Amino acid sequence: MGILNHLKNGAENLSIPHLTGLRRRWITNTVAPVCVILMTTVILFAAGISSYYFGSMQKGLESRAQAIANSFNEYFMGSGFNSYYQKAVQSTERFEDKDRVELQFINSRGRIVVSTSGLTAGTTPGTDDISRALSDNRMVAFQGHDPETGENIMAVSHPLVYNGRVQGVMRVVTSLRQVDRQVVTAVLLITLIVSAGMGIVLATNLVFINNVVEPVAEVTGAAKRISDGSYGYRIDKTYSDELGELVESINNMSLKIGQNEKMKTEFISSVSHELRTPLTAINGWGETILEDPTGDPMQMRRGIRIILNETKRLSNMVEELLEFSKMEDGRFTLHIETMDLQAELEDAIFTYRELFKQEGITLEYAVSDEEDAFPPISGDPERLKQVFCNVLDNGAKHGGAGKRISVSLNRANGFQTIQVRDYGPGIPEAELPFIKQKFYKGSSKARGSGIGLAVSDEIIKLHGGTFTIGNAQGGGAVVSISLPENGK
Repeated sequence: MGILNHLKNGAENLSIPHLTGLRRRWITNTVAPVCVILMTTVILFAAGISSYYFGSMQKGLESRAQAIANSFNEYFMGSGFNSYYQKAVQSTERFEDKDRVELQFINSRGRIVVSTSGLTAGTTPGTDDISRALSDNRMVAFQGHDPETGENIMAVSHPLVYNGRVQGVMRVVTSLRQVDRQVVTAVLLITLIVSAGMGIVLATNLVFINNVVEPVAEVTGAAKRISDGSYGYRIDKTYSDELGELVESINNMSLKIGQNEKMKTEFISSVSHELRTPLTAINGWGETILEDPTGDPMQMRRGIRIILNETKRLSNMVEELLEFSKMEDGRFTLHIETMDLQAELEDAIFTYRELFKQEGITLEYAVSDEEDAFPPISGDPERLKQVFCNVLDNGAKHGGAGKRISVSLNRANGFQTIQVRDYGPGIPEAELPFIKQKFYKGSSKARGSGIGLAVSDEIIKLHGGTFTIGNAQGGGAVVSISLPENGK
């Protein structure tokens, strides 16, 4: 019953709350990484688009500031302040992009002298690009908040130089409001697209995991029912993929466990009955002999004979159980030697012929008359004789109604084959697939533990042969035992 205990232990460790963990692990291991990748994509896109827009704007301002400042440095800075001031005013008045960009001329103290916006003239912007351009004599860019207005701006300050000395700064300034709006719009758009993608990924994954969890929950519930004793319970197979294979495996396992449970129950009932009958006879005849005041020798001999027969039957039953126990735990071994299969078979036939005769059953035996027709084979004589006796005894129990059992020995294709046929009612077709299973007795009412055929099958398999049972044409059952001549 190892498979049953394994199923019970496994089912006790399964519960529906674990399926919630399955969803969580699925989302954590599958959906979460996808979401992290998509969020990283949004962040990188935002950084890239911002860098592109602001970088392009800064390059444009620097190019314009460079051009205007170079013109002033080359043509106007040496003509005196009045000429410089006049040209600055003209430049601011003629500046084409004054609606988008503010052009400022700033003196050496950082104060605006002339600007395209008259409102800023005379003010001090206070950004560090001006002071750095004055002190470092190089073009400096600034991006950030305007201290005066609090507006987000970008500015480029270029020093105006005369005789190697910085006399002032030409500065171009633009608002970043529109650029910020474009960047935010682009980031929002990609965020919406990514969010939609994340939603689709989450939805499809939830649908998929639910399609996995629901059948798993169904299988879990079935396993719990089976472990609770509902052996033979089946799950409706509605899947054709791996889940369908899992359901089919659970159904097959449930069916086999149900069959095993049924056979176990029948075995316990059968063995109990088989043990009770001889024990009752032994106990009854023991009391009869003990309490017989006459001490009749005939009565005593009859009772002792019955006690010996019943004791022998009990011993055979215990021996079968021991053999089965060895077979189950791997201790079932063979002692292989070179043997004469025909001689061992004939010994078994000789043993049973007189016993069957007393029961009115004729035991027929057919074999080739040629000398050396059956060469020696490798095998365990004791185990094989056990098989022969078991098959002959089984034929008498279940087919003795035909009053005839025939045995034949043949040789073909490197195998020596023994066939034992009875002429009884045969085996019901529905029972044939299970006839060699341990504890299985089917509809037969014959006495026995239901282990003999399973043990015999195992012995023949260990010899590398085949052990088959079927119905013969014309009625009755036939057992075929084929053993290889060259060993396993």
